Amino acid sequence: MTQKRHGTGQAHAHHGEVLQGVFDDACFQRYRGLVTFPCRHLQTHAIFVPNSSHAVTISPGTKEKARRAAALTLRQISRQDQGGNVEISSTIPIGRGMGSSTADVLATIQAILDRFDVAWSMEEIMHVAVEAETACDSTLFSQVAVLFAQRGGIVLEAFDRALPKIDIISVDCEPSATVSTLDFEPALYNEFEVEAFKPLRSLLRRAVRQGDAGLVGKVATASARINQRFLAKPRLDELEKIAAASGAIGLQVAHSGTLVGMMFDHLSPNRDVSIERAAAALEQAKFSFTTFAA
Repeated sequence: MTQKRHGTGQAHAHHGEVLQGVFDDACFQRYRGLVTFPCRHLQTHAIFVPNSSHAVTISPGTKEKARRAAALTLRQISRQDQGGNVEISSTIPIGRGMGSSTADVLATIQAILDRFDVAWSMEEIMHVAVEAETACDSTLFSQVAVLFAQRGGIVLEAFDRALPKIDIISVDCEPSATVSTLDFEPALYNEFEVEAFKPLRSLLRRAVRQGDAGLVGKVATASARINQRFLAKPRLDELEKIAAASGAIGLQVAHSGTLVGMMFDHLSPNRDVSIERAAAALEQAKFSFTTFAA
């Protein structure tokens, strides 16, 4: 069989999290975990072209995590002596909390697997991704929503279905700022907050099972409030008021980024009116925002 001249991979962004905190696994071991909010409109594409250099290079050269992921993947498939170049193109903004580095890493891994016609499970891919970048988002899991231990590469819980369809008005609270996930010190939750995550996890499980977008919005808003004391989003209270007045179902945030998402039930007959009302209020309040349909 003729080998491919190159391999390709792609991965999409997320818009922060619906829920982020600390959670127990099935053996009652505690992990930091999150449920990401997918944003498939923004993507990273990677092309891996092998060569005889015995070294892995990356373009752009700033994508060090993706270069490390490439080297790790080649080692795992016993091709550690194989050199090549990974070329990355992306529409995902950097430093906003949209998983740009995770998308770079996942697309790179998949490009190498594609080139050598190797099949890995999602869990195998995520373990290499975590090793490459220390903390990794769960955007690879697209069929169902998952509660994912981002620093362990472990699925703590796979929910029955994907999140219900939700439209987002993406508000950048600090357009001039960037946040590095690894430089951001992990939240030190108190016992009250740790206990609060337990019913939120249960509510999200029910919301996904029933396809209840409104309940997802309530969970996301509660998670945003808890995490506000660790990486505060400027003017969050103001955004909550606009959301309530416009008929939004809640707010979700990039817990290690600068974005706040105003959430709208995609299936609601009042969706368009609510989004228009919110957009008008955001313009009047001089917020910077973009709308993403589900």
